[in-house]
Amino acid sequence: MKIYTRTGDKGQTSVIGARVGKDDARVEAYGTLDELNSFVGQAAAILAKQTAGEWEDLREQLMIIQHELFDCGSDLSYAVPEADKMKVKPEMTERLERWIDEYGERTPPLEKFILSGGSEPAAALHVCRTVCRRAERRIVTLAREQPCPDEVRKYVNRLSDYLFAAARAANAILGFSDVEYERSAPVFRRRS
Repeated sequence: MKIYTRTGDKGQTSVIGARVGKDDARVEAYGTLDELNSFVGQAAAILAKQTAGEWEDLREQLMIIQHELFDCGSDLSYAVPEADKMKVKPEMTERLERWIDEYGERTPPLEKFILSGGSEPAAALHVCRTVCRRAERRIVTLAREQPCPDEVRKYVNRLSDYLFAAARAANAILGFSDVEYERSAPVFRRRS
C-alpha cells in the first residue's frame, strides 16, 4: 500500500464532509494536536528510561492521553460535528482533573510562576504543556470561525493543566525543586 495519494499536492486536504485548504483553521487545530501527540510520545519515551515503579502510572496516563488526542483530532475533523459520532466525553476531562488533584497532593505548594525544566522528564512534559496551550489557541480560533465540539476544547484546556501538574510531580519524584520566576508576584492560591 502506498502512503502517498498526491491529492494534496495543490494545498487541499479532506476533512469529514468537505475539502479545505491545508491551512484551514480546522486542519491547524487537529494538526497541532497531532504535534502534541508526538511530544507526549517523546515524553513517554524519556520516562521509559527511568527506573520503573513510581513512573508506571504516569507512563500509563500518557498512553491513555495519546489515544484521547487521536479522539480529539477525530472529532475536530468533522466539517460539521455530529453529536452522536463525537468520541470525546466529559468523563475524559473529569479523569484528567482527578489526576491533576493527585499530583497536586504530591508536590509542594506553589505561589509563583515557575521556569520550565528541572529534570529531563519534567522538561519534556513542560514542552508538551506549551504545545498543548498552542493547540488550545488553535481550537479557540476554529470555534470562533466554524462549528467545533465543546468537549474537545474543555479536554485540551484541562490537559495543559495536567501536563503542568505532571511536570511538577516528575521533578518532585526525582528530587528537583521547581525554580520560581524571580520577578513573579504571588499568583497561585491553594483551593480548598
